[in-house]
Amino acid sequence: MKEKVILFDGTSLDGFTRRDGSPARWELHDGCMTVSRGGGDIVSKFTYGDAHIHVEFNLPYMPDCFGQDRANSGVYVQGCYEVQVLDSSMNEVPSDSDCGAFYNITPPLVNACIGPDVWQTYDIILRTAKLNEDGTVASHAVVTVLLNGQVIHNNFTLPRNTPGGVFGQVVAEGPLLLQDHGNPVSFRNIWVQPLD
Repeated sequence: MKEKVILFDGTSLDGFTRRDGSPARWELHDGCMTVSRGGGDIVSKFTYGDAHIHVEFNLPYMPDCFGQDRANSGVYVQGCYEVQVLDSSMNEVPSDSDCGAFYNITPPLVNACIGPDVWQTYDIILRTAKLNEDGTVASHAVVTVLLNGQVIHNNFTLPRNTPGGVFGQVVAEGPLLLQDHGNPVSFRNIWVQPLD
């Protein structure tokens, strides 16, 4: 098995850039990084295929906001597939736009979001898409996702990419993108373990 690649250890934003390749401009503090006003999405310099991706996030308390305005961000696997980050802890039946959803594709199996001001964890096991020589999809990516230790997607086949990512099409290898949706969501302890 290949070595784990640390994308963010709390000390530097050097593992990420903005979409245009310029230095990441999120706020760095207390071992974490937080979406800052005008910071924009950030993209990892490291790209991967099959992998275990680990991301920890903390949602700001936004009691006067609702729906997509409440602590919104996203973790884009391979820059293609958005696993939603959102304070939807109060929703009994999760939707395909709630925390843990693959945005506009499928809701999580259960609502495992535990609300604001608490560190939460995504562990994402990706078996990447396989492409034909002409770039068409031979087989789609398959993912298992745990949120806070609970399985919220189990060997789910991703039928397409989600909007807003790095690419307009499915890829076999890509970076991790963290979304700036205008809310001060924080992240820490981000790593990728490539899988043989």
